[in-house]
Amino acid sequence: MTAAPSSPLGPRRWLLPLALALAATSTQAEVRLANIFGEHMVLQREQPIRLWGWATPGQTLAVQLAGRKASVRVPADGRWAVRLAALPAGGPHRLIVAGDQRIELKDVLVGDVWLLGGQSNMEWPLSATDTGPQEDGSPQNPQLRHLRVPLRASLQPQADIAPADWAVAEAGKVGSFSAVGYHFARRMQLAQGVPIGLINTAWGGSHLETWVRQDAALADPELAGAVRALPADVTQFTRLRRQQIEARLQRWQPGLPWTGVDTRRWSEAGDIDADWPTLQAPQVWESQGLADLDGIVWMRRRIELSASQAAGAASLHLAKVDDCDEVWVNGQRVGGQCGYERPRRYEVAPGLLRAGANWIAVRITDTGGGGGFHGDPAAMRLDTPAGAVPLAGTWRARVAEPLVATEPTANDAPTLAHNGLIAPLQGLPLRGVLWYQGESNTGRAAAYAGGFQRLIQDWRGQFQQPQLPFLFVQLASFLPLQDNRLGEGGWAELRDAQAQALKLPHTGMAVAIDVGDANDIHPRNKRTLGDRLAALALHDMGLREAPASGPRLARSEVRGKELWLQFSATAGGLRTARAGEALHGFALSGADRRFFAAQARIDGDHVVLSSPDVPVPVAARYAWVDNPSESNLVAGDGLPAAPFRSDDWALPSQGKRYPE
Repeated sequence: MTAAPSSPLGPRRWLLPLALALAATSTQAEVRLANIFGEHMVLQREQPIRLWGWATPGQTLAVQLAGRKASVRVPADGRWAVRLAALPAGGPHRLIVAGDQRIELKDVLVGDVWLLGGQSNMEWPLSATDTGPQEDGSPQNPQLRHLRVPLRASLQPQADIAPADWAVAEAGKVGSFSAVGYHFARRMQLAQGVPIGLINTAWGGSHLETWVRQDAALADPELAGAVRALPADVTQFTRLRRQQIEARLQRWQPGLPWTGVDTRRWSEAGDIDADWPTLQAPQVWESQGLADLDGIVWMRRRIELSASQAAGAASLHLAKVDDCDEVWVNGQRVGGQCGYERPRRYEVAPGLLRAGANWIAVRITDTGGGGGFHGDPAAMRLDTPAGAVPLAGTWRARVAEPLVATEPTANDAPTLAHNGLIAPLQGLPLRGVLWYQGESNTGRAAAYAGGFQRLIQDWRGQFQQPQLPFLFVQLASFLPLQDNRLGEGGWAELRDAQAQALKLPHTGMAVAIDVGDANDIHPRNKRTLGDRLAALALHDMGLREAPASGPRLARSEVRGKELWLQFSATAGGLRTARAGEALHGFALSGADRRFFAAQARIDGDHVVLSSPDVPVPVAARYAWVDNPSESNLVAGDGLPAAPFRSDDWALPSQGKRYPE
């Protein structure tokens, strides 16, 4: 999965060793702040303010902000740090750092600072949501600020982030803000009336393991080997990656070269691809033997049309393409575009199709993350005057030009995103963390439970805040309903793994099964999720008395042929999401561990389950499928119940570890 649509690759990644920060110090004095600090920034209120940077050794720096003052003599290694006494919410202030040079930052606010982490659903921009255009054009609150940390993976922990600017929430500019973060911040401002700063580090498609601190990964037997195997520098990394890609291509398309190949005939109408391997579409090629492959891949499909189908104009639909495509029909180019979230539709002029054999050729360029066709299989078709011709299924494919990375990206190994994005922020006072990640870990869901909890605890240690609130979004509903397997699914298991983190203090989970999209991993309703995260934050702060989560399973009891489930956190009682509808989403199993759909009814704070297929019930599961969008148990206040199970049976993903 690639990054948000505004930048599929993400910003260019820089390597900024400390030596570069001090390169000019032999000829002139230098003073600079770490790149996290800049004009329009927000600093955390009611906590000691820690500032740091680099300067020529030996000089004394005087630092002042809103009447708070401190001084420091720059040590021999050039890195300096000071602490200022805590400030209440307010501003704007000026921050001054004076030594052999003087730095002055204007429009500095003091309020609450939230770190945003995870993958593309957290970085998803406001402009690409269901309410984005209205929000972007509406009056804004200038006390809301957003810093998009430039994406950078690194083989070693970095001392600084890449240069970046804090942005003020202004009409016409907030469209690039994290949508979840934006809606969260607006809700928090309404409740608190203080400035809010968002530091956005999310990286589309990133695995949990890439966010782990290096020392923590080395202490983890499952990750230590991969970290120790990391090359020493980017030169070795590039050499190793080229060897891996070449070996993979030799296995995948044996006997077919991928360099110096004349591809001019690959768009032609004709059987020129008999010796090409095949790919299933729509499905990204990384899951079909071409892991980690970026670059150019040609895909071709032969279809047979009747005379009535070939008569007149037609519309070619190719679902979505990650990232760019050029399309030919019977050797004639019919279109092309870039943007991995854009549906592809191209008009085929009358006379281009013919009765009998026809060929569709697509040149796909993948710039990072997933590659190839993706989306709804029904959206891959040729609409002809005589009806639709399905195009989902087997396509011939051949790699024409692999792109060998010259620097690492997030998922190349554990720790890499942490090294470039989180390590440079250690020690920065925060109000809390918002996290939306997990889609990329569904294949090893059981391991996620422990890994996620360790990450939360370790991040709290890094930021020296043992009680740092860590609020996260549970995975939304996704994948076709017809593919659901009752009581099973990697997405269901991952949701359960996420929920287990609630045993840690000062954590909260926003349920999202009611805002998903079967055909799109990026649900466009980010307002609901931001509002739910804000409710969790306010509850954790003691500013909201009512529970901020939906019904929670408290206990289960077998009564004859029925299983009674008792719930807590039932603000206003239990009900269905829409009045008058039947209760859906429950499954029952006997001792044989086979699940069947259950009839369910509400009885006070209980849900009572039964099934003619399970005369002796043993266990229940709720919303335990990949796409549980039809599950509809909510509390009286409308907050949905999270997926759960009453059993503790081993899950199919048990034993699957990184990098499986």
